[in-house]
Amino acid sequence: MTQVALMHPAPARLIDEDHIRWLLESIRCNRFLPQPDSTDVVVGDGDFRAIGSEFLGYFIRIGGLREDSRVLDIGCGIGRMAVPLTQYLDPQGSRYDGIDPVEGGIGWCQRTITPVYPNFAFQRLDIAHELYNPNGKINGRALALPFPDRHFDFVIMTSVVTHLPPAEVLVYLAEVRRVLSPGGRLFMTAFVVDGIAAANETGRRDPRLAFRRYRESPCWFVPNQPPLAAIGFEDGFLDKALERAGLSVALKSLGRWRGTSAGHHQDFIVAKRRGNGR
Repeated sequence: MTQVALMHPAPARLIDEDHIRWLLESIRCNRFLPQPDSTDVVVGDGDFRAIGSEFLGYFIRIGGLREDSRVLDIGCGIGRMAVPLTQYLDPQGSRYDGIDPVEGGIGWCQRTITPVYPNFAFQRLDIAHELYNPNGKINGRALALPFPDRHFDFVIMTSVVTHLPPAEVLVYLAEVRRVLSPGGRLFMTAFVVDGIAAANETGRRDPRLAFRRYRESPCWFVPNQPPLAAIGFEDGFLDKALERAGLSVALKSLGRWRGTSAGHHQDFIVAKRRGNGR
């Protein structure tokens, strides 16, 4: 069974489920949508179009994404989330901004997506990361997103905190809160190492994610892999980090990577911006 905790449910909203299903299927089958070469190392694992379509469904159904939202995609890569969003966001009333430290992915998005969808913009931030951008000039602990306060309604962080040390997670979340509008939402994926995951109680945990704790840190790493290749966090760490940043957890849905039945692989957290001030 999927483990879901709802703390602050989204306001009731009518969703045309038939239309959403049609939209997601049309994205999966639309061979005319931009798609990078599958041999590009920036693309990542899995079916580019199918995974993007799947996540669009999560953003709408779980995150409450609307067609007129102003969206920030942190760690946008080579546009896996951006491409399906081009088919959902209103070209007149919405805005999408994607940022990433990897030049190749951003360049592809700027050349391929923006000319056709001018409300979609992409920029490279030269953030240092030992795996993805080892020579970056911006220390992750000093991150300042290049956007004004309260500028976005919806922030996406898919597979971002899964590659960040704790101190940088805190900085990222503080910046997310700053750029979110009052009531704006963050959709974040993570690996939450609860008791089931830590002990592999089911015996079916993803063998690629055999996390072990690092001393007394909240971090769990995968043995024989670079430390930032995949990071799990002690259950409760991200909840407290979000609260500290001024964000309230609205939904927490644990994924099937731990060996339990769930509709998605990673863990999902949706958080809402608290307060009206800075």
